Amino acid sequence: MNKYLKRLIHIVNVRESVDYQTADSSIRNNIAFRGPNAIILACAIIIASVGLNVNSIPVIIGAMLISPVMGPIMGLGLALGTEDGHLLKESLKNYAVMVLISILASSMFFLLSPLNLENQSELLARTNPTIYDVLIALFGGFAGILETSRKEKGTVISGVAIATALMPPLCTIGYGISEFRLVYIFGALYLFLINTIFIALATFLAVKLFKFPAVETTDDNHKRLSKRWYAVIMIVVLAPSIITAINVVKENNFKINASTLVKNNKNMGKSFIYDYKTNYSRKSQTIEIFVAGENLSDEVREKLYNEAESYGIMRSQILIHEDATIMRKDISEAEIMKSVYEHTDKQIKALNDSIGKLNERLVAYNESVIPVNAIALELFAQHPQITNVSITRGSTVDAETSEETEQIVVFITAEQPIKQDLHEQIERWLKVRLQNENVLVVEAK
Repeated sequence: MNKYLKRLIHIVNVRESVDYQTADSSIRNNIAFRGPNAIILACAIIIASVGLNVNSIPVIIGAMLISPVMGPIMGLGLALGTEDGHLLKESLKNYAVMVLISILASSMFFLLSPLNLENQSELLARTNPTIYDVLIALFGGFAGILETSRKEKGTVISGVAIATALMPPLCTIGYGISEFRLVYIFGALYLFLINTIFIALATFLAVKLFKFPAVETTDDNHKRLSKRWYAVIMIVVLAPSIITAINVVKENNFKINASTLVKNNKNMGKSFIYDYKTNYSRKSQTIEIFVAGENLSDEVREKLYNEAESYGIMRSQILIHEDATIMRKDISEAEIMKSVYEHTDKQIKALNDSIGKLNERLVAYNESVIPVNAIALELFAQHPQITNVSITRGSTVDAETSEETEQIVVFITAEQPIKQDLHEQIERWLKVRLQNENVLVVEAK
């Protein structure tokens, strides 16, 4: 066991591959936003804005590949990890310059762009942070500092630039400013700050994990952070990180539970849910459900409320709109028709399933029905002395085993008593005719 554990530790050990001096130099050299870096950033922002304007994922990815936005953010993490006050000041200053250039470039583009964006799906995606954004920023930042620190360079930084998606939120802020829409401005800014905090946090943790040496200098311009300021800054960074992570997890769970609730109750009697909307804030969380068809009965409503409570959603948080004419402004007719078709398809499938089950029951019933009239006529033809035939299906129970067995009883009335051999012959014939070994022939007196 110790052998495999040592082998595993050897595989994941990265300290031997870390070049502290090269990493430190690389991060410091990529912090400044002036000259070529500033122009490249502005070009990348405009390219990303074009991609968002036309909803083109490849264009957005291309813009992220050439953007130098990771520098100041990783500089923040390195400064905190090595307690370098001068580097922290420079990183914050260049971070502010980066944000200012990005917002100005994107705002100018959207103000001057002749294109009107009908479907804003890519922009809207940059205003609603999820738990995935937190995880991507955290692990993306860790991968970024690891790539910067290792001796043999690869292409991870490009991948991190794409994964963490720092630029699209900045472009969305510019779009919000050009359209004077606060939901875009603050939503995108929130997402950008989340990415910034968690990338910087990942860089800080990696610097501590790899044991980067703390800065030591007597130069007044390059003082180390005092223990007091270091503690204050770490609280400022860590507290929002923890609070944000908790809030994002809560919001994500609420939306998942809402989606599951709607999915499980898409069809409710003669009504169906054609759309729903979640509204989440720290003060209130609600689900708006849009229903078409007949009004919901009290029984159906109660069933929906009870299931919602099993997901931790209170009935006061559910708002049901039963009037199909009250439609959301952000949903198209095509989406509504799609929901109607889905509902119709599900109803047809349910009807087909019901018909299939009924057919199976009908076949089973037909197989179980005894053709009394046909059997009686055949017996009359074979044995003229028989004057009456009565057949019934029942069950017998064994007294010792309590086992219940199906039993078919045939009552025969004849002009004269039937001899034993003829009685056995009729019983054998009936077993073959009815395809059942549990046939009992009783002669009625």
